[in-house]
Amino acid sequence: MPNLLEALRKATQVDCDTMDHRVARDLGPFVDCTSNQAIAYFELFQPGSKPGSLHHDALIREAIHDARHKLEHLQDQVTFAEFVVQVLMVKLLLQFRPNLTGAIHVQTNPKLAYSTKLTVLDAKRIRSIVHTLAETPVERQGLCIKVPATWEGLQACRILEIEEGIDTLATTMFCMEQAAAAADAQCRYIAPYVNELKVHFGHGHIDHSPAFDFCRESQAYYLANKHRTQVLAASLTSVEQVMQLAGIQHITVAPKLLQELSERDASSLPGEVGAYFAEGPDANSWETRDYAALVRDESRWRLAFTRSGFGASEGKIVQAINYFSDFQEKLEELVLQYLGREGVE
Repeated sequence: MPNLLEALRKATQVDCDTMDHRVARDLGPFVDCTSNQAIAYFELFQPGSKPGSLHHDALIREAIHDARHKLEHLQDQVTFAEFVVQVLMVKLLLQFRPNLTGAIHVQTNPKLAYSTKLTVLDAKRIRSIVHTLAETPVERQGLCIKVPATWEGLQACRILEIEEGIDTLATTMFCMEQAAAAADAQCRYIAPYVNELKVHFGHGHIDHSPAFDFCRESQAYYLANKHRTQVLAASLTSVEQVMQLAGIQHITVAPKLLQELSERDASSLPGEVGAYFAEGPDANSWETRDYAALVRDESRWRLAFTRSGFGASEGKIVQAINYFSDFQEKLEELVLQYLGREGVE
């Protein structure tokens, strides 16, 4: 009897949502590896073997050294702490490459989510860091840049995809207005957050409107209109939620849930794997809404996004940007702590 992870892989491309490369080594290979500032924070703050030490102490020191020397020319206008955070994220993700068949996903600085220009520069810097540090060449399909799906972020994705040849994922996605704009920008992926980010950090918080049908509708929209963009579901909280989305194009799963999936027989869940997704969406909004016109009119799009779910979609992305910006700043503080210690060169 196959386990649930094996059953899921028969229906969907499975990605790992972690920066612990041992997960991919033990449970892979996976297609892609996704990440963000929150995941980086929890990985880098893992305790070391000695009291008060960190497991990744050597990696942090190495990132600071590389940022000062062989990567120095890439820093440009960002602070040194911001630059080292990017180097750290890239170093962690490059360890996954032997156990992936697809791409590593690196998220841009969330504090730039409302600047198209700075997000583009940030993404190009990440690509340069990857190419400089990788031991073997990284082709376009081996790197995907995650960008928050604000209006400005989606315009940055358009520039990155069309002018710079960089694959993008529009993340923190909650509604069809965002999904349509991502397709128009030719994003490689969108990442619908099935649960708002608060469920992972607010003790006992439950998202009472999880985005299961949005996942179905966005994928149906892309297929019906022959868009390049694919749906990569994220922010799941249980094995049951993961399996409900079997049949989606991609799904990214956190280590705890991956382990549970690998330990449970496929027969432990009632019903046929993929049945929910096979039913199709509850509605096809694009049959009554002109998304092609909407996504080219900034003021109309902003109002439509603001009104989506009577403000729920916009509220969820604001929440997510706040969380990610907080973790970005905590990572910068970590770098500054190391810089303040003797012997970091």
